[in-house]
Amino acid sequence: MKYLLIPVLAALLAACQSQTAAPPLPVWQSPEGRDSAELGAILDLRSGERLSPAQLLDRLAAAPRVMVGEQHDNPDHHALELWLVRALAERRASGSVLLEMLNPNQQEAVTATQAAAAKGEAPADLIGALQWQKGWDWSQYGPLLTWLVKQPAPLLSANLDRSEIMGIYKQMPALQGAQSTQSTVRDALLVDIRESHCGLLPESQLPAMLAVQQQRDRRMAERFKAAPEPALLIAGGFHARRDLGVPLHLQDLGAGEGLQVLMLAEVGRTVAPGQADYVWYTPAQPPQDHCAALRGKM
Repeated sequence: MKYLLIPVLAALLAACQSQTAAPPLPVWQSPEGRDSAELGAILDLRSGERLSPAQLLDRLAAAPRVMVGEQHDNPDHHALELWLVRALAERRASGSVLLEMLNPNQQEAVTATQAAAAKGEAPADLIGALQWQKGWDWSQYGPLLTWLVKQPAPLLSANLDRSEIMGIYKQMPALQGAQSTQSTVRDALLVDIRESHCGLLPESQLPAMLAVQQQRDRRMAERFKAAPEPALLIAGGFHARRDLGVPLHLQDLGAGEGLQVLMLAEVGRTVAPGQADYVWYTPAQPPQDHCAALRGKM
C-alpha cells in the first residue's frame, strides 16, 4: 500500500507547487468608503458568491477574453489593473492587452516603444514615445503603461481616432447587429449621455453622440475579437457593461463566447448581475459637482 501512496503524494505535491500565489494587493488610496462593509469585496454576480483575489484570478485566467471596466479618475482602479495584469501574466501565456486610452494613430509608436524596451532600450520619455494623449491623466495610467511596454504581450489600441469621431458626427454610419441595436440599449445609452452632460446638450446633438458611443464600442469589440488570445481589454465602466457596451457588440460579431467581465466599482455604487460577471468594490473618490463646472464653462 505504501508504494501506491508514493505516486499519489508526488502528484499532490506537484499540484501544490504548480499553483501560483497571488501577489500582495495594493494599498487603498481613495479616501471615501473606508468603513464600508463591502470595501474590498469581490462578488460573482451570477451566483452571489464572495471570492478571494486568488479565486478571481483563477477564473479570469481560464477565459480567452477578459474585459475590465474602470472609473477613470479612481487611483485604486488603476492600481488593481496593474496588479491584475501582473498576476494574470504569471498564470497564463502571453496574449495581448488592449486599452481604450490608445488610438489607432498611436499604434505605430506603441509598437516601436515595445520593440525598444525588448532590447533593453526603453525610452526615458515614455509619454512622448507613446504619443500619450493629455486627456488621460498620466499620473493615473503611467505605472500600468510603464509595466505593459516591457512585456512580450502586444499592447494594442482599442479606440477611434479623432478624425474618425468627427466623421461620425458629420455622417452617422448605420450600426449592424441584433444585440447592440435594440431600442432598450439605445434608450439607456441616451439617458446616460443626457445625464453625463447635465441635461445641457441640445436634443439635436444626441443622435450623433449616441452613434459615437456605439461606434467606439464596436471598434473595441472588433479589436478585441482580432487580438491574440488570451486578450485583456481595459476601458471605462460603461463600455464594459454586458447589457449596453462592448459585450453586446462582440455577440453581434459572433465572438461573445468565453468573455468574462470584471467591473471595478466604488463602494455605494450598484452593479447589477446583468451588467458584469464579477464586481470588485474599492474606496471612492470625493464627490464632485461636474455639472456645476460644466455650466460654468458654458
